[in-house]
Amino acid sequence: MPSTKLKRAQRALDKKLSSHQPATPKAGWIRAVRDALGMTGQQLASRLGVTWSSMDNLEKSEAAGTITLNSLTKAAAAMDCRLVYALVPNAASIEALVDQQARQVALAALGRANQTMLLEAQAVGAEELEQRIQDYITDHIRDSELWAVKR
Repeated sequence: MPSTKLKRAQRALDKKLSSHQPATPKAGWIRAVRDALGMTGQQLASRLGVTWSSMDNLEKSEAAGTITLNSLTKAAAAMDCRLVYALVPNAASIEALVDQQARQVALAALGRANQTMLLEAQAVGAEELEQRIQDYITDHIRDSELWAVKR
């Protein structure tokens, strides 16, 4: 079970991430912001100190997902913006992601025991299984072991 310190860290990060859920525009952020500012490609190229074709390649590399963070930072600065970089969990939150992983670890461990019990016609009901999962998480899973098991 995650420590109190780890839970606090998860909740603090979840709070910060809650506002970072924007979908990336199809053409990329550089193009979207440039268009919204009413800035031409040539104007951005001049601000970056590069040719129009280099700026065009920059926008295309972002749309393709091959741009570097350094290049994004420079493009943002040239448009008087800043780059905000975040890893946003697919789960509802970091805390939920950790809970899902703990559950998977517990199910993997208990699944073997449950399979044996099934073979012996001693299968447990859903409510009892859920209690066993929660007990296993509380009694056996430690922060340092949580991610040792692959998904």
